[in-house]
Amino acid sequence: MDLVVRAARAVTPGGEGPVTIGIEGGRIAVVEPGITELPGTRVVDLAGDEVLLPGLVDTHVHVNDPGRAEWEGFETATRAAAAGGVTTIVDMPLNSLPPTVDVPALAVKRKAATGRVHVDVGFWGGAIPGNEGELRGLHDEGVFGFKCFLLHSGVDEFPPLDPAGLESAMRELASFDAQLIVHAEDSDAIDDAPDPHGERYSDFLSSRPRGAENLAITHVIEGARRTGVRAHVLHLSSSDALPLIAGARRESVALSVETCPHYLSFVAEEIRDGATQFKCCPPIREAGNRELLWQGLADGLIETIVSDHSPCTPELKRLDTGDFGLAWGGISSLQLGLPAIWTQARARGFTLADVVRWMAANPAAQVGMRNKGRLAPGCDADFCVFAPDEAFVVDVAKLAHRNRVSAYDQRPLAGVVRGTWLRGKPVTGDEPHGQLLTRGNC
Repeated sequence: MDLVVRAARAVTPGGEGPVTIGIEGGRIAVVEPGITELPGTRVVDLAGDEVLLPGLVDTHVHVNDPGRAEWEGFETATRAAAAGGVTTIVDMPLNSLPPTVDVPALAVKRKAATGRVHVDVGFWGGAIPGNEGELRGLHDEGVFGFKCFLLHSGVDEFPPLDPAGLESAMRELASFDAQLIVHAEDSDAIDDAPDPHGERYSDFLSSRPRGAENLAITHVIEGARRTGVRAHVLHLSSSDALPLIAGARRESVALSVETCPHYLSFVAEEIRDGATQFKCCPPIREAGNRELLWQGLADGLIETIVSDHSPCTPELKRLDTGDFGLAWGGISSLQLGLPAIWTQARARGFTLADVVRWMAANPAAQVGMRNKGRLAPGCDADFCVFAPDEAFVVDVAKLAHRNRVSAYDQRPLAGVVRGTWLRGKPVTGDEPHGQLLTRGNC
């Protein structure tokens, strides 16, 4: 073997236990139970307090490059991902300029990423008014699916779909079995909600009511039922929608659902007025809502946890005024998802196998990555070396994100990522060796 990794604790599809893994040509060739003398050119033994996990797969990352690279960028985003044990990301189609809504724009984005990524990177396409004729071309070029909004996205160059546009996009995507991923908040319900301006978090929360999310998810479910499209609900924050999702599953609607570490970690009752680093859309809701989202994970109604890393410059967060109405909405968390979730998960009796399922295996399966997210023969040798019992306090100044703004600053977390390997090679942050992925080649 080119490399042999031996771990007293590892999380494989069969559960947690000691393993010896042999790697050839950057892929896992064999997984042997127990610590064995499998011969290898190089042998690595993990420390006794370390657990070998598959590299995490984060399918919801706003890199914002090119065009708004001062918000993040491929180099900093992928360094941060690796520092957090994430070996594969899928980049969202908006906030970059141009947005990824046609094949030429995809080519611009790939050029911006080439030679600059420290982990593997795939791309989503976008579904916006007027680009229905571009969707098949983007699909053929290997995007992993298509994102749409049902209300203003926050940037004018990525407008939302109205009900007729949503139906049309669903029918088009269903015709070639592409996935539609939806920011599900209803624009009319948001327009009828109270004004969000001011420093009070409670006022901001009232401006993005659960009903807007529930109504939009109902529209997505009914559209998927009619058209047969594979639909995915992004960043679920409203636990009220869980019965709707359960009903859709019983009726075999092709629907999958994700949530994010911030909805599972923070609660509205503890967010200070003016603390705009916590602003995101849909918003962080109440403590009871958070516990119901955890129950949704336990019940399998929510399959994946992804970051929705949506950074910006400090100025756009309006920390000087604390005005939630004016601040950019997004949580910067790409590097912190694993310890944030492990901190909360273990307190509720979940295991590292659960976390791996939510943050590695299921996200990879959702986007059709056959060789990612599992410690299994044939998969890429993407590893996260994790010390689950070591704790730390987040210092935003030490994060690899481009801008030092995060809701997790000064928060104590459990679990430290001690190393990340991509296709059998350590990711150091010095020499980029990530690859650009297309649907079907991973």
